[in-house]
Amino acid sequence: MMSAFAIRWEEHVGLDAEVAQLRQGDPDALAAVLARYQNRLYRYLLRLVRQPATADDLFQQTWLRVAQNIGRYDPRRSFEAWLFAVARNLAIDHLRRITPQSLDEPLPSGESPAARLPAAGPDALDRLLSRERGERLAVALAELPALYREVLSLRFEEEMKLDEIAEVQGTPLSTVKTRLRRGLEALRRRLEKEMA
Repeated sequence: MMSAFAIRWEEHVGLDAEVAQLRQGDPDALAAVLARYQNRLYRYLLRLVRQPATADDLFQQTWLRVAQNIGRYDPRRSFEAWLFAVARNLAIDHLRRITPQSLDEPLPSGESPAARLPAAGPDALDRLLSRERGERLAVALAELPALYREVLSLRFEEEMKLDEIAEVQGTPLSTVKTRLRRGLEALRRRLEKEMA
């Protein structure tokens, strides 16, 4: 337990040093920060826009904005939340241009409570069933409105805390909780509908 804490502390201190160097204009620091976040940020953008080519473009635009606007970053706040907020803003701009779907407007509720999916076991049959469930889950998630895809992706794929998600989205914590609950409920309904 103590070693996990030490590793996370070293990662945090390393990130702070890289961001400080980035603020001073060090191009190597940009490469280090990009390497640290490339998979998570790309996955997040892909989940929002659902097209690999568009996610690639937005990913590159995000890092250009980071390099251009790093002076505006407040080092007392979470760099990760700032980075994901930059990416989110670019994705919203893109989605507004191509589709009426919005990340800013809540959708009507009235859905049933969320339930957890069963965990996979170690044997071959369980792994096969788990992969099929994962594929169904990915399809069901892709069919959700962007509003819900985003919050579910940030919470469960990027493992962000709810207050960090609120900072990324620029919304109150209660809104994030509502969107998360509604997104889980909508996901559950889609999966139940498919199974019926």
